[in-house]
Amino acid sequence: MRIQITGLDQQFESQLQLIANLFFENTVIVSGGDPSADLAVRFELEITDQIKIHAVLYDKKGCSFSSDFVKDYPAYGDKKEQRKAVKNAASHVFLTVLQEYTGIIQKWGILTGIRPVKLLHKLLRDTGSQERAHQILKEEYLISDEKIHLMQEIINCQLEAIPDLYELKDQVSIYIGIPYCPTKCAYCTFPAFAIGPHKDSVRPFLTGLHYEMQKIGEWLKKRNVKITTVYFGGGTPTSISAEDMDRLYEEMHRSFPDVENIREITVEAGRPDTITPEKLQVLKKWKVDRISINPQSYVEETLKAIGRHHTVKETIDKFHLAREMGMNNINMDLIIGLPGEGMEEFAYSLQKTEELLPESLTVHTLSFKRASEMTRNREKYQVASREEAAKMMVLAQTWTRDHGYHPYYLYRQKNILGNLENVGYCLPGKESLYNILIMEEKQTIIGLGCGAASKLIDVQSGKITRFANPKNPEHYQENFRNYTEKKIRLLDEVFHFNR
Repeated sequence: MRIQITGLDQQFESQLQLIANLFFENTVIVSGGDPSADLAVRFELEITDQIKIHAVLYDKKGCSFSSDFVKDYPAYGDKKEQRKAVKNAASHVFLTVLQEYTGIIQKWGILTGIRPVKLLHKLLRDTGSQERAHQILKEEYLISDEKIHLMQEIINCQLEAIPDLYELKDQVSIYIGIPYCPTKCAYCTFPAFAIGPHKDSVRPFLTGLHYEMQKIGEWLKKRNVKITTVYFGGGTPTSISAEDMDRLYEEMHRSFPDVENIREITVEAGRPDTITPEKLQVLKKWKVDRISINPQSYVEETLKAIGRHHTVKETIDKFHLAREMGMNNINMDLIIGLPGEGMEEFAYSLQKTEELLPESLTVHTLSFKRASEMTRNREKYQVASREEAAKMMVLAQTWTRDHGYHPYYLYRQKNILGNLENVGYCLPGKESLYNILIMEEKQTIIGLGCGAASKLIDVQSGKITRFANPKNPEHYQENFRNYTEKKIRLLDEVFHFNR
């Protein structure tokens, strides 16, 4: 789909392309005259103390669709704020004419970022009024009542789980990345390597990780900074041996301050084929209170298609083994829209979930991530339509509500099937605190390990600085000392400590 744009600065084209991609695949935005364009959209923009914008869409049949939008212009704001206001106004009229042309209503309105709930948090604090915040979401961002209600329900749950959510900027959470999995899943773009061919890199990688933990622990103790949560992700942290896991958690207790009072420690044991009694015993020894065991689907053919080399029976057996060994806070993941799956297959996965009833269930929607095997060979993978994906999401919402789960965090991704969302549901009191903190960006997250990204939030301005460790284990091993030192300097800066 080629769409010709006139009357608007080229700096807004990337945002318009994101909006167009909600409706069409492989959209190309072009400026000026282009007789080969499928659609033409003409903008008229006037800025005084208000932004007045008008858009008209023309198709090749001579039909036209128009939209107008007016909002106050932040004349005294900074340039970034002013540009954002114009960008949102252009998105508003562009989305409106595309909805009229296609008949497709985008329930998330003009939002193309991954953190809608963060926006509502900000609006609630800025306006002091839930009614006014919801009005802005509906009128300016064109978000549906259904999604606004979902966002508010999530915020209510988050503030109950973490009453001091807005006061945690002086603390940190820790993410520890273990870059190994049994195999690489077809949809995955995380820094994860099949552990078999990379087994010789495991011990050198762990040497670097232990060093990072020691140095960051020294910084935390010296600066008297508390840890709120710790999350072991990857990859699959349980891909490494029980002995290596034991040494890793021992290092955490030795290096980090006041581990006994950390509110939550999570270990992703997402691949059932990595779980053994010995590894569960290690988790129990170190009082890990939350793990994930992720089926993604309960259909054998689907697991084979996406490259997960475990069976449905293994998922169920490992869940029961974890229960028997005292794991009482288990998360499981399901994915809407996996290859070959429709309503029948997803309903079956929910039925199997009902037999287990984990404390939390995260329902993801398939996203075609740029670097994944599935995206590179998309023609091989037949997935659900937009309409069927939406029906599966409604089924998940109904099932979780009927079984006593409530939504507590949400995020979205580019190229997500049906322009839907990923939602974490849990039983009361079983929220993942780390998931809330990472999504709502209320405190610094320090990333340790291979591919781990740090999100450093200035305690005074709230400005976010991102800093990522190398994704490749060999590169990480060569550079972990330099990266650790850079990270400590950045931490001093965002916490305003003099070195």
